[in-house]
Amino acid sequence: MVKSYLRYEPAASFGVFVSSESNITYDSSGKHLLAPALEKIGVWHVRQVVCTKTLSPSVSSRGSSLFVNCVASSPSSLVASGYADGSIRIWDCDKGSCETTLNGHKGAVTALRYNKVGSLLASGSKDNDIILWDVVGETGLFRLRGHRDQITDLVFLDSGKKLVTSSKDKFLRVWDLETQHCMQIVSGHHSEIWSIDVDPDERYLVTGSADLELRLFYNVKHELMSGESMVNVTAAKAGNDRELSTQNKWEVLKPFGEIMRQSKDRVATVRFSKSGNLLACQVAGKTVELFLVHDEVQSKREAKQRLKNRKKKKKSAKMEVEETENVEANHDTEEAGNTLVVTVADVFKLPPTIIVSKKICSISFCPVTPESSLASLALSLNNNLLEFYSIKSDGSEKTPSIKLERTLSIELEGHRSDVRSVTLSSDNSFLMSTSHNAVKIWNPSTGSCLKTIDSGYGLCGLIVPHNKYGIVGTKDGEIEIIDIDNGTCSEVVGAHGGSVRSIATIPNGNGFVTGSADHDVKFWEYINQKPGQDSKSLTILNVRTMKMNDDVLVVAVSPDAKYVAVALFDCTVKILFMDSFKIFLSLYGHKLPVLCMDISSDGDLIVTGSADKNLRIWGLDFGDCHKSIFAHADSVMDVQFVYNTHYMFSAGKDRLLKYWDADKFELLLTLEGHYAAVWCLAVSNRGDFVVTGSHDRSIRRWDRTEEPFFIEEEKEKRLEEIFEAYMDDTFEDRHVPKEELPEEGAVALAGKRTQETLTAADSIIDALDVAEVELKRIAEHEEQQARGKVAEFQPNLIMLGLSPSDYVLRALSNISTNDLEQTLLALPFSDALKLLCYTKDWTSNHDKVELVCRIVTILLQTHHSQLISTPSARPVLAVLKEIIYARVKECHDTLGFNLAAMDHLKQLMASRSDALFRDAKSKLVEICSQQLKRLEARTENKTEKRKKKKHKK
Repeated sequence: MVKSYLRYEPAASFGVFVSSESNITYDSSGKHLLAPALEKIGVWHVRQVVCTKTLSPSVSSRGSSLFVNCVASSPSSLVASGYADGSIRIWDCDKGSCETTLNGHKGAVTALRYNKVGSLLASGSKDNDIILWDVVGETGLFRLRGHRDQITDLVFLDSGKKLVTSSKDKFLRVWDLETQHCMQIVSGHHSEIWSIDVDPDERYLVTGSADLELRLFYNVKHELMSGESMVNVTAAKAGNDRELSTQNKWEVLKPFGEIMRQSKDRVATVRFSKSGNLLACQVAGKTVELFLVHDEVQSKREAKQRLKNRKKKKKSAKMEVEETENVEANHDTEEAGNTLVVTVADVFKLPPTIIVSKKICSISFCPVTPESSLASLALSLNNNLLEFYSIKSDGSEKTPSIKLERTLSIELEGHRSDVRSVTLSSDNSFLMSTSHNAVKIWNPSTGSCLKTIDSGYGLCGLIVPHNKYGIVGTKDGEIEIIDIDNGTCSEVVGAHGGSVRSIATIPNGNGFVTGSADHDVKFWEYINQKPGQDSKSLTILNVRTMKMNDDVLVVAVSPDAKYVAVALFDCTVKILFMDSFKIFLSLYGHKLPVLCMDISSDGDLIVTGSADKNLRIWGLDFGDCHKSIFAHADSVMDVQFVYNTHYMFSAGKDRLLKYWDADKFELLLTLEGHYAAVWCLAVSNRGDFVVTGSHDRSIRRWDRTEEPFFIEEEKEKRLEEIFEAYMDDTFEDRHVPKEELPEEGAVALAGKRTQETLTAADSIIDALDVAEVELKRIAEHEEQQARGKVAEFQPNLIMLGLSPSDYVLRALSNISTNDLEQTLLALPFSDALKLLCYTKDWTSNHDKVELVCRIVTILLQTHHSQLISTPSARPVLAVLKEIIYARVKECHDTLGFNLAAMDHLKQLMASRSDALFRDAKSKLVEICSQQLKRLEARTENKTEKRKKKKHKK
């Protein structure tokens, strides 16, 4: 019989609560912070400092490419997350469920932004494209192509009618979303543009790059540039500089000036606060620069003060005659036109900085401004840390300043750097992990951190019998004894002159063996009592030392305590007798040093993993190499047998965990989940779960299920995955030169062809074939009834009691809205014509009018030329022309009637209530404009009085 195995599946992931490669953002209420953690998104309650929800994709869709790259929150409870595989998921933050998945990008999603209403979502990707998505309809509207490099940021303007995008190609592009074309190209940056943002009033747009200053642009609304060219863009292409001019267009962005920065690092993020009074500039370092943004009244006040200071300087300093005449002439021209020139320095003032201990990865302003402060700012650091700052005003109105206070930080949940070793207790009740400055005790079942103990850089660990103490070998050559119950480091022993690379327990439980870079292998015994200390404390004693010829990388002890295996830096493994230290076997064969090894529980096999990417299985009786397996695409970092079996797990720098049969030398499973190198693993003594630690700071648990599998089936699955990975080659020939995009950009379809769309197209074709056969059977039955042969009609059971038309409609309704367009494009013309014949029956269902209109529109646009030249299609098109317009008009009238009724109810409620429905923001803008006009009138009267006094004198 064919041998079966039990499958292992990912069960839990813990230790990471904020990713360093993604951004953080607040939700619309400002109470929760959305922090991406690898493939998950944690929803943190800021005041309670508790993760209330976790937005995680299904286990079946997880993989090495499902990494959250960016998140964006809408004005409602919806949250969008972009992933490394190009997909976008829309989450309902209140329910914690995934509403829809949008597929359109061919590269990782790098930028997401909602419009103010939340009905549209714009996404940018590494494939250089921008896609506009209809959030309500859950479908892509169109794709904008024009940038020559990765999209870094995007922002909506003019109530969502325009979109500004930035890219690594050093250009800004302004897109008109109504006409779907690029209306302006802005140049001037000398390096990649990394971030852009616009203030809430859409007055200024700020861009950040590697330049020493921030570029500032006016947002000019509804101003038509007449005559000559409006925008001149100097673009460097193929080594030749040329000017691009666009005529008779709307100018959206006008250069205003530059804001000088203090830091020399490149800009990572620029963001305005919700009220628009602050601008934060986060650089790719440890600082965040803050700028006060003045409104129009304050800006003009600063400009007047600047002119007064200039006059005082002119009076005090003795300048040359020519210079004084030029300055006075310029000043006279300003006053002659009664215009006050406001510069960038008058608008953006007082740049204080936030300096933290680690590199900042992302920032986010709270949308709700707290009382007695200007804003709240959240920071994510690259060491798995979140910090929150309160920004307060400290000073008078004439000389305002900013005071920064750190309110709280979230830091005890996970390791600050790589997880270098994981060790399970004998009863699998807790897990010990080591890192560069801490040892953490976890509950492997729930993933909760039980204790955090400060320590050195732990490279290896061991839990002694009775599960009360832990032994940690550090990079400094010390051995730390960890009291697990008290959560303290009870003793530090200077054991080696070099880093302790490996610790192996002796089977009798009386001690352990350590191997170090100082060429020593030392044997230690436990002593439960030390003179002058409490009898309960544990200490260790070095009983024997074995000197080797090279650095010791790994040590392992056989289950019968007869042999000790030592892996050296010279790529060999020495197997020695424990009692006499005489060499029993020398294992040669690896081309690079052995980094890990393990001996099976029966003592028959020893497996070694090396930096040459190979696993070698040896017999411990004669030292013969049973098999050399090319196991990983990078160095093999850890390997371990399952107790009482010859099955083994291996982990490598290629981010994979692999399950092997050492007797048949077969790969059983490949487990994907980590997003960086896997440093270590630990297998439970019953083999029911495996724990791995990685460079991505996460600890993952893989559980054994009751589902059996066979080797041949897994081989077929791996071949299918390879086929699907290269499926894009069948859709488009990569060797054909790509189409050169025009400078003004181009528009394309939003979706992309995937395996799901091909499967959906096949399901539609099958439904059409089944319905066609059923219609023929119905026609034959009617003919028999007409002839007098009465027989009971037996419907097809596959159709589930539906009519042929409803059965085809059911197949179409099961397709997601985002995949419908690409699915219909994959249909051949003959099936598309059959589908058009059914649409006239579906229009009677008012709920399906929108779906029918979309199907008919897509099919007409795709097969227009063939439909015109096909005589059999003319009657169908003539019927659809009469029916669809009437049905759409009915739906339009129904919506208009409902909207009118809602407006009427609104007016009735307003008439009965004292609180009228008023737009508070428009009222506030009106009051501010009136005050501004009064101030301008006062300043004009003062200047006129001064002029009259001068004339009188």
